[in-house]
Amino acid sequence: MTLRTTGSVLVVFLWSVAVVLGKDGWSVTYTTLSICALKGSTVNISCSYTYPSNHEIKTAFWFTKWESGMDPEDLSSVPGYEGHIEYLGDKKSDCTLRITNLRLSDSAGYRFRLITSGDKIAGSPVSLTVTDVVLEMNPTSVSEGEGVTLTCRTKCTLDPITAYSWYKNGQPITNSNTYSPVYSLFSVSSEDTGRYFCAVKGHEDLPSAEETLTVTYGSRNTSVSVSPSGVIVEGSSVTLTCSSDANPPVDKYTWYKKNVASPKASGQSYSITNIISEDSGEYYCEAENKIASHNSTALMIIVA
Repeated sequence: MTLRTTGSVLVVFLWSVAVVLGKDGWSVTYTTLSICALKGSTVNISCSYTYPSNHEIKTAFWFTKWESGMDPEDLSSVPGYEGHIEYLGDKKSDCTLRITNLRLSDSAGYRFRLITSGDKIAGSPVSLTVTDVVLEMNPTSVSEGEGVTLTCRTKCTLDPITAYSWYKNGQPITNSNTYSPVYSLFSVSSEDTGRYFCAVKGHEDLPSAEETLTVTYGSRNTSVSVSPSGVIVEGSSVTLTCSSDANPPVDKYTWYKKNVASPKASGQSYSITNIISEDSGEYYCEAENKIASHNSTALMIIVA
């Protein structure tokens, strides 16, 4: 079997499978009896038929449901199918059916019905399975250095050589193995945080829903800033502010003065009012989240 895609149109080519209906001169032939197609794409169910030359065709149509004791209903007259299906056949020998903008609910067995002046027949069903593309991320939240596996899944097999496209924050991931439905991150860093999705190659306009990867890490890049800057005059006020990069965010800040045993204050900002010369010295902060803590370099405060 080979599979060719153009945009969102899926066409499956197989050696013809003849379904002979047990009467001389009658046959219905499908190119395949099973089709897997993507939600939102278009599929052609290729079909041809023969009938006795002394008969005239009265009607030909496709259907999915046939209740006992009743004639099947032409699919084109079923609510919800108008403009959704198209009979491409010539009503002489070609009975190809096209279904556009496939829905998950279109999964069914499709049968061709032919009524002539002398008899009526119905072909065996062609099984159509409509699948969407699903991205599974395991796990969705990790600490730096841990691994993550992303799997692009469909509920039926589109083709043994199906290729995949992988994306992060809307941009293609260039170093991914496109012929594998699995994309692995073996040792994540904070740069791997982002929104991921996948698609079947040739159907990039029909991607999976996004999954967000969150990478957690301890406090780092901790620093102290001072306001106002410049010369600090005795009797004035000064505010020190601590900044740190962390995920989850820093939940505890502690201020220290070098060579002083106990902490000076807590909170992201530390203000010294009516400053005096004894307040001169080196100050630093400790930023802590649920994973780790980190100290800033010391900032020298000189009171003139």
